[in-house]
Amino acid sequence: MPPLPRRGAVRIATLASAAIALAFGFSAVAQTPAADSTAERSRIEDALSGLNKGRGIGQVAVSPDGTHVAWTEGSRRGGELVVAPFDDLRDTRPITAATKSDEHCRESEIVWAPNSKSLAFLSDCARPDDQADLYLSHLDGAPAHRLTVLNGYVAAPAFSPDGSRIAFLYVEGATRPAGALAAMKPPSGVIGEDGLEIQRVAVTPIDLSAPAAPTQVTPAKLHVFEFDWAPDSAGFAYIAADPPGENNWWVAKLFAQSIGADPRVVLDPPTVDGPLHGLQIAVPRWSPDGKVIAFIGGLMSDQGSTGGDVWLIPAAGGAPRDITANRPTSPAWLTWDGNDHLYVSELAGGNSQLLHYHLQGDRLSSGSPVNFGSPIFSIPGTVGDGRMEMSLSFTANHSLFVFHASTFDRGSEIYAAKPAVVMSAGLEGLIQLTHLNDGLEPAWGKSVSVSWKSDDFRVQGWLMLPKHYDRSKKYPLIVEVHGGPAAAITSHWGGGGGLSAAAFSVMDYFVLQPNPRGSFGQGEAFTEANRKDFGNGDLRDILAGVDAVEAKYSIDPDRVGLTGWSYGGFMTMLSVTRTGRFKAAVAGAGISDWLSYYGENSIDEWMIPYFGASVYDDPSVYAKSSAITYIKQVHTPTLVVVGDRDGECPAPQSFEFWHALRAEHVPTELVVYPNEGHGFVDPEHSRDVMVRAVEWFNKYMPPT
Repeated sequence: MPPLPRRGAVRIATLASAAIALAFGFSAVAQTPAADSTAERSRIEDALSGLNKGRGIGQVAVSPDGTHVAWTEGSRRGGELVVAPFDDLRDTRPITAATKSDEHCRESEIVWAPNSKSLAFLSDCARPDDQADLYLSHLDGAPAHRLTVLNGYVAAPAFSPDGSRIAFLYVEGATRPAGALAAMKPPSGVIGEDGLEIQRVAVTPIDLSAPAAPTQVTPAKLHVFEFDWAPDSAGFAYIAADPPGENNWWVAKLFAQSIGADPRVVLDPPTVDGPLHGLQIAVPRWSPDGKVIAFIGGLMSDQGSTGGDVWLIPAAGGAPRDITANRPTSPAWLTWDGNDHLYVSELAGGNSQLLHYHLQGDRLSSGSPVNFGSPIFSIPGTVGDGRMEMSLSFTANHSLFVFHASTFDRGSEIYAAKPAVVMSAGLEGLIQLTHLNDGLEPAWGKSVSVSWKSDDFRVQGWLMLPKHYDRSKKYPLIVEVHGGPAAAITSHWGGGGGLSAAAFSVMDYFVLQPNPRGSFGQGEAFTEANRKDFGNGDLRDILAGVDAVEAKYSIDPDRVGLTGWSYGGFMTMLSVTRTGRFKAAVAGAGISDWLSYYGENSIDEWMIPYFGASVYDDPSVYAKSSAITYIKQVHTPTLVVVGDRDGECPAPQSFEFWHALRAEHVPTELVVYPNEGHGFVDPEHSRDVMVRAVEWFNKYMPPT
């Protein structure tokens, strides 16, 4: 789609600003851009036009017998589905629900039948761009069979172990995707009661006679976030909470349920004793003998951004056991290998790695040892199969793992790892199966992993060099802080949209992407180190990183900027009130006042684990991390951008910060994007954010 014209973007800002200004009782005025800005914007757009070169891989899945690999080309939202023999992925053939050669469908969410003779997937062929349904292909060249007639949001299909049924997450009558990232519905009716959209587990049999509506098997009053089939195909383990689902994931419980029976609580983190008390749980996985459920537990700020420790709990309920306590990594995904072994994907510093845990003795006894072994692979890049954070596709006997991987320097390809084979570090140690992006060169500069000391921590991050780097010259630096805070920047291909490190590098900026305390990658203690301390220790980590890279690279200390989205937007807003180090800033979907934010957002349950109490019980801990508290100290020109239907970091937070900067006569501009939630979906809007951010930094700390 063409980039959003400057004039159109200002019209958006004016209309959206007026609507929210009326609601909150103050005026908002969008400035008309100077006439000579059009040429500058065109120059920037031309420079950034090559950021997303290459072929993208949405999801990849190896057949249980290891003979074939299926994948989608496009994105996680869907694209073209193909399958090929494992030993020759060039020999592809399309798998589709289309019945005509000129019919184009969006297909995604691949899942193989346990016998490897068929695969199921989602497709919108029956109702293009409107509704996805579940289809089954027998890989015989014929169009796939439609299994379901759905009306709503559908995700995460999974065959039962016996191959007779497929379960999936389903929001019947959904008006939006499940989760807090999507644009919230305009408020109306009885808030918190009317119009709730509840995600449940639905099941459909493998019936090729005619598509039908599925059977919903979990209670109508429980919002399910993730599930796993019981090994006997008779029920599920799942993580769920009372609705509304976008708010209550942070207090979700682990349930077990036989189909047709009532669920029973296996684990309730808000009531359990020990280090898991009040924290979050994800990725439930039932052991093959049905006696134990493994899961990831820890401090997590967002559903889907998973990290913590690996825990085991009796399937009948009881005391959970942490088998990775004090391990300096962040497990994100797991699967059982028999009853005494687990394969675990984890983030270790800047590396993505796979390990094979051996549970010795009694699995549930705290005194039984765990042998973690050496990594099967450990690469300074991003890995996954397109389903969950760091999830991998594997054969039934776990002799083969298949996934896509990329780095800042190498485009995405499909790779395989064999646990029985000793593999060297890096992508070179993997078995490369595709060559979709051979010869593709990054449009941005070289990237390096960097680390530095801050307080008692060793902090890791990534430094992207200017595209035209010349050691004899001085360049400005932009610090980009990730969201979360429980997340991490890993090396990955692509310029993306919005606030893009690659875009800044193309424009000849250094870009530092730190993983300060609160991030994943160095163990649960590191992730929890910013509790009740937002904007203090983490800011010291960031500033120490700036010092470290300035000492080693030709960076101009008088041209250092700051940006970030979500938690990164908050850190941007707060940091410019705490230090004069930054000469320009761009705050995306930030939080300026934690006290007012508590009552405005749609996800207030996430705040208690971080702040220790509600804002009504301890307002001081919220005030000390609020930019508004220190607003008289700000002098940094700051651009502020946000979506008008953001439920995670509502637009009034950006208005409040922008309004305060204007009152303090600090150069600022606010742009509000219509019909966008916390994660933008309109590529025009994402591109406009990226171009505006470059324009802002070019104005106040130009690279030349």
